[in-house]
Amino acid sequence: MTTQIIQTQWSVWLDDFGHLGLTDAQGLRHEQVAPVRAFPLSAPREHWSLVSANGIELIWIQNIDSVPVPNRFLIEEALDAKEFMPEIKQIISVASFSTPSTWTVNTDRGETQLILQAEEDIRRLPRRALLIMDRHGVSYQIKDRFALDRTSRKLLDRFL
Repeated sequence: MTTQIIQTQWSVWLDDFGHLGLTDAQGLRHEQVAPVRAFPLSAPREHWSLVSANGIELIWIQNIDSVPVPNRFLIEEALDAKEFMPEIKQIISVASFSTPSTWTVNTDRGETQLILQAEEDIRRLPRRALLIMDRHGVSYQIKDRFALDRTSRKLLDRFL
């Protein structure tokens, strides 16, 4: 699949406080806009929008890869600053095979513990991915459960 780069009639910028701003095709400036993904887990590069501070959609982006690099970089940086979803790379240990259960995991942000309240808090996603919600409402992602090491897969299988 080739990505076609589309020349945009709008641009984004950062204000003095590091907030994302948008100048639309009519030349109107919008301050404190926020990027939002429609399908952050199943289609993370597609279906984005930029919304105003009061939630009004200003720009629809079919695929973020079609946005020229300077704009794309600023939009992705703004999204990274507001999203927090660590990716589990390894399940080190599980305190109990009944819930609630305390898991020690390695994530892309370091080692941590999460408390799995119920097995229903593990949601299957497309493309072999999983979403795990802990007791405190933090979502953890496993992008490909079959890519985990053998011990992690074995521990995980006890809950699936």
